[in-house]
Amino acid sequence: MIRKSLLLKIFDAANMQRWNDKIRPVELRELDKQAHKMMIAYLIGKFEEGHIGFDWIDIIEGGIFEFLQRLIITDLKPQIFYKIKEDAHKYRQLNAWVYDKLEALISPLGEDFCKRFKDYFSDTGDTLNKRILSAAHFYATKWEFDIVERANPDGYEISDIKRDLQGRQEKYYDLKGIQQLALYSKLKNFIDLCGQLRFQLRWSHIHRVPKTSVLGHMLIVAVLSYLFSLQIDACDKRCINNYFTGLFHDLPEVLTRDIISPVKTSFEGFENLIKEYEKDQMEKEVYALIPKEWHSEMRMFTESEFTGIITTGNVTISKTSDDISREFNKDEYNPRDGELVKATDHLAAFIEAYLGLVNGIKSNELDDSKNYLKGKYKHSLIAGIKFGEIYADFE
Repeated sequence: MIRKSLLLKIFDAANMQRWNDKIRPVELRELDKQAHKMMIAYLIGKFEEGHIGFDWIDIIEGGIFEFLQRLIITDLKPQIFYKIKEDAHKYRQLNAWVYDKLEALISPLGEDFCKRFKDYFSDTGDTLNKRILSAAHFYATKWEFDIVERANPDGYEISDIKRDLQGRQEKYYDLKGIQQLALYSKLKNFIDLCGQLRFQLRWSHIHRVPKTSVLGHMLIVAVLSYLFSLQIDACDKRCINNYFTGLFHDLPEVLTRDIISPVKTSFEGFENLIKEYEKDQMEKEVYALIPKEWHSEMRMFTESEFTGIITTGNVTISKTSDDISREFNKDEYNPRDGELVKATDHLAAFIEAYLGLVNGIKSNELDDSKNYLKGKYKHSLIAGIKFGEIYADFE
């Protein structure tokens, strides 16, 4: 079962400042970087599907493991971290220390998960899946650096960092996705569009600590949706679909901004109107940026994202999470737990409100939202997960 301690640790990434020894026109946070990285990994991965050794589960879990590692070693400057990485013995020592710090948090996820975490860092082999993650990490870093460089054109280390990034980029040209990003502006624009969600704050009308962006929120929903999927022994396709639905579910908000629930429900039909507008704008502004073969999958991640579905005979059918668990928990049905993703989305919102309140922000709206969501899920059993017990952990 996922515990409060792990949930709060994940949210620590919203406080972790990046490039904090440089002038920054905007705050750059670790949570957002990790979210952007995984969106880029999706794009690069789509060009590698079908290649020997490619595995979406390895990419998703590798991204989660690297995120958890980053929560512990965030104070290490990249130059020092990469220097340690070059020495296999020192890198093993570092990761043993990281695991020691994380063990109490992740052990409730099960022995198999903990073993995969340790194995991921003890195996120094350069697999296709690790290269995809590494390339995505590089590209997200370069995206940030392009912002930082504009504010520090002649700053200390800027020219050295730029030279290093240019050298690193060449190492990934064997990946078709990196080639395509260099050649085609549409794909680059898709990554830029996703990155803009860094600058859209959740609960933007309320002062909160920590602040979370729409982009960071999406990663939290993705990670928790995946961990819950493991908890219910979901098949691989179900795990993958739940993760990427979480990761992209709020992508339409880059076109409409984050509209809070009270506004969406302010008058009858307004929420449906927003959905229609989002759908229309996604067709015009987003789907045009990615290959046509990806459109149906991206629609699944971003439209009716909170509806459970399975596919049989090329027909997509709505199903509850309980139905999927009972009859359709097989890769051949390409299942997606909309209910589970929605519950996870609400849990993330609850923790955002909870953290704002415990960090001293006085807000009736945060308090009302926290109490409403806690009451809503007090007796909820979704896909076999007792969400009420998770909420009770915050009492």
